[in-house]
Amino acid sequence: MPLTDELSRAQRVVVVIALGLALGATGTYLAGLGSGTGIGWYAYSPLTTTLRPPGTGLAAWLRLIIWLVLIGLWAVAAIRVLRPPAGQGRPG
Repeated sequence: MPLTDELSRAQRVVVVIALGLALGATGTYLAGLGSGTGIGWYAYSPLTTTLRPPGTGLAAWLRLIIWLVLIGLWAVAAIRVLRPPAGQGRPG
């Protein structure tokens, strides 16, 4: 990746960690779609008119696929970012 060729090894590690955190936040959002707000002040009986039965939201297998895809994206991106820049051979 030309954008990361000028970065030091430590800076590349920071980029990979930040990408992992961003994908984790995205995964939390996507896996929670459809579950609604069922906690906190908004779940106080006089303030809510909707009933939310337990187990609403995405199916467990779909949440698993979402997480596996995001983890796969993170792994591929980490391999690309952490590999040596073009023109540098492997140390050894």
